[in-house]
Amino acid sequence: MGTTTSARGLRTGRSYRWGTGLVLAALATLTVAGCGSPDEADEAASPDRQTSKSPSAQPSSAQPSPARPSAEPSVSAADGRDVGACADGDCEIAVTEPVTFRFKGPAGQATLSVTEVGPDKVAYTVKSANGESKGGATGPGQGCVTVLRDNGSGNSCGGLGDAARPSPQPRAVVIQAATGEDGTAVLHLVSG
Repeated sequence: MGTTTSARGLRTGRSYRWGTGLVLAALATLTVAGCGSPDEADEAASPDRQTSKSPSAQPSSAQPSPARPSAEPSVSAADGRDVGACADGDCEIAVTEPVTFRFKGPAGQATLSVTEVGPDKVAYTVKSANGESKGGATGPGQGCVTVLRDNGSGNSCGGLGDAARPSPQPRAVVIQAATGEDGTAVLHLVSG
């Protein structure tokens, strides 16, 4: 009977060691897998992401784009970014971020506040002694025209087509804001 006990103990010991080896191997695999970067873990968890590290295998959206300072407009404007050029009610400026400036309106000082600028997007508010007018456009080739008069204002938004500079109107300031696909809006102010 002593032989049976020792044979059983020998088999149990081998099974125990074999089972322990499997557990240790599984833990080692999990530990090594957990040492990857967060990006690698995300790629492994997402079946639709490409895991190849070669540059030619990466999708075009993963290619780094050249950095462009957001404060630099990509289009040229007669007065560049100089909002001071608008003080007399005649200017053409490019803006890439919200900005507020004063200008000479038909009934005294007025204020133009560009409240939002983004890819194919522009929004603004004009305040004068006669009230407030708001304009906003979204989409390629879109924009708004506000005509500020001494007795009020009018607004129109939509496609601007090839309109470069608005025409002057008697005793009015015409404000045109055009969207830009890269987040640069062009503002025209024309006094009549």
